[in-house]
Amino acid sequence: MADINRRKFIHQSALGVAGTMALGSGMAFSGNITPESGVIDTVNLGNTGMTVPRLALGTGSRGWKRTSNQEKLGEKNFVHLARHAYERGIRFFETADMYGTHQLVGKAAKEVGRENVTLLTKVMVYTHQDWYTAEPFQKSMDRFRRELNTEYIDIMLLHCMVNSEWPDEYKRYMDGFSEAKEKGIIGKVGLSCHDIGALNVATESPWADVILARINHDGAKMDGSPADIMALLKKAKANGKGVIGMKIFGCGDLVGEEDREKSLNYVIKSNNVDCMTIGFESTAQIDDTIERIVRIRKS
Repeated sequence: MADINRRKFIHQSALGVAGTMALGSGMAFSGNITPESGVIDTVNLGNTGMTVPRLALGTGSRGWKRTSNQEKLGEKNFVHLARHAYERGIRFFETADMYGTHQLVGKAAKEVGRENVTLLTKVMVYTHQDWYTAEPFQKSMDRFRRELNTEYIDIMLLHCMVNSEWPDEYKRYMDGFSEAKEKGIIGKVGLSCHDIGALNVATESPWADVILARINHDGAKMDGSPADIMALLKKAKANGKGVIGMKIFGCGDLVGEEDREKSLNYVIKSNNVDCMTIGFESTAQIDDTIERIVRIRKS
């Protein structure tokens, strides 16, 4: 999120839940939000056989060059944020190599018990600008497990697919994914889409178990109109894919009170998105979003 929007979101979030959590080890809730009234539910992730929380803790806000807003929180503050998310039912952590948050996510997962959380990460498989050079899949796989302090990764995705040729261009990486999946090192495989052509191919791909797609009510930071993208997500769901929504708040463009409400309503009530990942930076943001989701689910 842009700094000015992030400050606005934090302020509005605090108003929405009648106060924020105090930073520290205490887990008491303030205002009218309680663990009983505001815990994220779990959903089936398409036909993958996996059950995950409806909401994941994203760690890639302004994620680039192996840093992000979450990475900049530092270990103590990030682990506090992740533990708060965990206590509210967000037992699903989403990261990527380019965010620089692997080690922080690994620390948080250890804190709450690795077996209690779903870990999703993503790997860039092409050279990007002057700061990222793709490495052999096995080298990435070994490094990721060390950084995340885990023997296995629940969901691993090809990161940032930007054209419809990805199955041919990155077949050798896909084969590596498949081999690791057969060995139980990866649970489910798929891709994050940053292009409508890539998404269209993904909906029919027999290889992809999971699709991460940009979706919100406004079209902010998306790969097509909300109607066009939603039609593809509907097709993906019909084909048994697990669909995870991202950019729900449009990378900070949709953090106003009305936009947050509209976007969550649009995504949840579509029934075409199993779950979503949002890059929270404060406990107030987590509380506000959970309150809205629980209310929308009941309406």
